[in-house]
Amino acid sequence: MTVSDNVHLHEIHKFGSQAERWWDPNGEFKTLHQVNPLRLEFIQRYADLQGKRLVDVGCGGGILTEGLAKAGADALGVDLSEDLIDIADLHGLETGVTAHYQKISAETLAAEQPASFDHVTCMEMLEHVPDPASIIQACATLVKPGGMVFFSTLNRVPKAYLLAIVAAEHVLKMVPKGTHEYKTFIQPAELSQMARNVGLELQGMIGIEYSPFTKEFRLGKDIDVNYIAAFQRPE
Repeated sequence: MTVSDNVHLHEIHKFGSQAERWWDPNGEFKTLHQVNPLRLEFIQRYADLQGKRLVDVGCGGGILTEGLAKAGADALGVDLSEDLIDIADLHGLETGVTAHYQKISAETLAAEQPASFDHVTCMEMLEHVPDPASIIQACATLVKPGGMVFFSTLNRVPKAYLLAIVAAEHVLKMVPKGTHEYKTFIQPAELSQMARNVGLELQGMIGIEYSPFTKEFRLGKDIDVNYIAAFQRPE
């Protein structure tokens, strides 16, 4: 598989076609806005962001990238959707948040800038590419020795199918229909193994839980649906 092959073109089109609605906090991507503070909270448990150079792989329209920049990081967001990169750039201009964006694959960036970033984030992307191990390898290459790499994805267990697809997409309509495909979900043991294979060491893992009663997300011990993991590249 070549670098240019590690992408589903229909995924790029699917998310890119909704770029104009990416920053609507009450729109189709409301969930991303709701969980973003939780992601930042978890990241900051393991990484000092102030003045650090970070790359957000698969940044989409830049929700997390902007959050990282607001927290003091020199943040670069990369994605293969030109529409999403344009929206991220435009939103940064509107808000005055200084973040940088580039249309480039993680693999190409890793070949051009190995060990150049203090920390790396890659949220809700691994389940949308043909070869997630290639992305994990690229992230491990991008981060400096001693730096942290953060991944979030969905667990491939029946509970995740029921909650992330049946409930979230079809019943509660929290995310657009067709956002997820169950067979692409990644179990925590699989993610940990792929990370170990490229020299990353697991530092912590936590679930993102949703309460249908309060309609709020929180960090918790349940990793059966959404989860975030922190890895470190050894010195």
